[in-house]
Amino acid sequence: MSRFEAMLSRRDYLRLAVSVSASGWLAPLARAAATDPARKRSCILLWMSGGPATIDLFDLKPGHPNGGPFKEIATAAPGVKIGEHLPKLAGHMDRLSVLRGMSTKEGDHGRATFLMRTGTLPQGAIDFPTFGSLVAKEFRDPGADLPPFVSIAPERGLAQNAFSAGFLGPQYAPLIVADGGGGGAAGPQVDQLLKVQDLDRPAGIGRETAAARLDLMKDLEAGFVSTRPGLTGESHRSAYAAAVRLMKPETAKAFDLSDEKPALRDRYGRTLFGQGCLLARRLVERGVPFVEVTLGGWDTHQNNHDQVKNLCGILDPAWATLMQDLKDHGLLDSTTVVWMGEFGRTPKINPQKGRDHNNIAWATVIGGGGIKGGQAVGRTSKDGTKVEDRPTDVTDLLATVCKGVGIDPEKQNMSNVGRPIRIVDKAAKPVTEVLA
Repeated sequence: MSRFEAMLSRRDYLRLAVSVSASGWLAPLARAAATDPARKRSCILLWMSGGPATIDLFDLKPGHPNGGPFKEIATAAPGVKIGEHLPKLAGHMDRLSVLRGMSTKEGDHGRATFLMRTGTLPQGAIDFPTFGSLVAKEFRDPGADLPPFVSIAPERGLAQNAFSAGFLGPQYAPLIVADGGGGGAAGPQVDQLLKVQDLDRPAGIGRETAAARLDLMKDLEAGFVSTRPGLTGESHRSAYAAAVRLMKPETAKAFDLSDEKPALRDRYGRTLFGQGCLLARRLVERGVPFVEVTLGGWDTHQNNHDQVKNLCGILDPAWATLMQDLKDHGLLDSTTVVWMGEFGRTPKINPQKGRDHNNIAWATVIGGGGIKGGQAVGRTSKDGTKVEDRPTDVTDLLATVCKGVGIDPEKQNMSNVGRPIRIVDKAAKPVTEVLA
């Protein structure tokens, strides 16, 4: 700490921060910080639970019966067209790339979710961690009050183990906010859903009393763990320590969206997913390495096109505003944004006007930090039923994300069975065409 810093009280720091913000220096300082090679990297995953119909969003088939009623529209990336119900996002395609050659192994919701989020299928006794935990481990700041991984509105019912830190341990498990919300809620309850619950002290318990109780609990925990070592005790201690850090008013404030401008919140959309994307920006801004936001409802076996259109009304403003907001805060060049679900939907429209599960040929989107946007890589056939160019497996995708974020995908972690396991399988081939 410098002499200048030592002379400043906490109140002085706050006054200085306010004056800098009011002076208009904040945005230029943020942009300058974003170009600093030492800047901490982050990843935001937009998880589309249920399997989105990417043939209606990012790989349309105009003129073919499988294509359906939606039209293509031009984007900010010359030659890259997307679905008509993503008009706001179209303006940001110069910073996003579509991987149109996705072809994976599982068409079951639970197994496909596990595969896409861990890079593997369940294997006996090995407790594989979700990808967010792997990123959190690489970038975690042990002194940070905020957790290294936050999951907003997840739908975990079909694959609980796909959201676990697995053999990495509880310190890399996600903090779950708005559990089971799925992103579709709207209205006044959204703000309350996005706050971490039960962080206030009980009524009548002052700061000193609470601190004394916490000290006593730490002593008891230390004694228990010293005589009964193991994952259970460490998990309990880790969970309580994280909760105590979150109880700090300045830490909990990260989850309070009321200090954001109403106009910006309106642009995101006053939905759980929209405000969740705004919260993701706030968390990344405060150094959280991995944040995921879920939008459910994509299991469109019936009335696919009506459902996709309605979901785009939530997705489009939220995602587009997130891209712009990250840019405005100097964060886009250090934040990799990934959009995906567990699989896509079939080209052929079924008798219920829906599309069924399709893991054979579909699309994901990646952009922001470390990614060369403005392109579509891979090609499916004219009827959308198969990949004809640049097939991309889930391990290829995850290795690409690792490279974009700045992680060696072949780095190893020791598993719960005593065997080192790579972050991504060594057979993975990163999609080098999209790496900046």
